[in-house]
Amino acid sequence: MAEVRTEVDVRVDGRAAASHHAPPAGRRDAEASKAAIIRAARHLLARHAHGDITLKAVADRAGVSAPLILKYFGNKDALFSQVMSFEADADTFLDAPVDDLARHMVLHLLTGQAERGADPILRIVFAPLHGEQGDILRDNFRVQVAQRLTGRLSGPDAGLRAELAVGMLLGLGVMYGIARGAHLRATEIAEITDRYAPAVQALLTPR
Repeated sequence: MAEVRTEVDVRVDGRAAASHHAPPAGRRDAEASKAAIIRAARHLLARHAHGDITLKAVADRAGVSAPLILKYFGNKDALFSQVMSFEADADTFLDAPVDDLARHMVLHLLTGQAERGADPILRIVFAPLHGEQGDILRDNFRVQVAQRLTGRLSGPDAGLRAELAVGMLLGLGVMYGIARGAHLRATEIAEITDRYAPAVQALLTPR
């Protein structure tokens, strides 16, 4: 399977320390390290079977030590339970009124891929790589993304409409981030959104 980038570069602006609102440097460093570890684990999970990923590989990718991962997460299973969760991503992905939700989701998906190489839901496509862990990924996706969206919708067949809408978004993410379609990548995100979001919205709020 072609790979999709899931990592995000860590940038720390040293000037932020000058603000009295900024958190202490130690806390910033700890949060930055945790975020780098999560990104590294996601990157590896999109390219290797769960059982083949070692803490050392995650540590090397994140630029930290393996003992630091144990300090923050306890063990490999605890780390990957966070990586396989969609909860935090769904909070942002679904954070819009239903009448404007499709446009928000399309924009969020495309800007995340274009600007950060990150996608809130696309890692579900790698579930077949991970055996029993893939089942956990699927279960999390159903509950935290599809069912949560279903709960936002009214009218008949809400579950079916939610899954069709999510399927359209996954297809867009695959074409943009994995297949990297030349015409799609050459088109402004605003124009893609103008063309694509109405079709998704028609599933969310059918007339």
